Amino acid sequence: MNAYPGATLLTLGSSLLLFACAAYVGRCRMKFGIVAPATSGHPQFEIAYRIQMNTLENTVAFLPVLWVFALNLSSLWATVFGSGWLLARIWYALAYARDPKTRSGGFGLSMLCFGALGLGGAWGVVRGMLG
Repeated sequence: MNAYPGATLLTLGSSLLLFACAAYVGRCRMKFGIVAPATSGHPQFEIAYRIQMNTLENTVAFLPVLWVFALNLSSLWATVFGSGWLLARIWYALAYARDPKTRSGGFGLSMLCFGALGLGGAWGVVRGMLG
């Protein structure tokens, strides 16, 4: 039995988001004739590539704080904040693909959720060490 179903589902969801971003880059490569290893060319390809890289960078930071929070403070609240992060990253990706100037809402919300997970996780670890 899994004691952390929310964090587990969010880990899977973030992996699926990374896959979707990579698939979008691949579709843009084919559509605009950009041969690997090139990472520039048509503006929409460059946007897709930045979405993928930004999402990858954020996911690498998100997964540890999600699990530290879930294991040391609250699985439920890790699921709440983690769901906010995942939905915000989807919002970010869709907004960025449509018009890069509109991506800030998704970015801001994902950073708030990340900050809550990081600070809460740190508090949980410290609290556990003290008592």
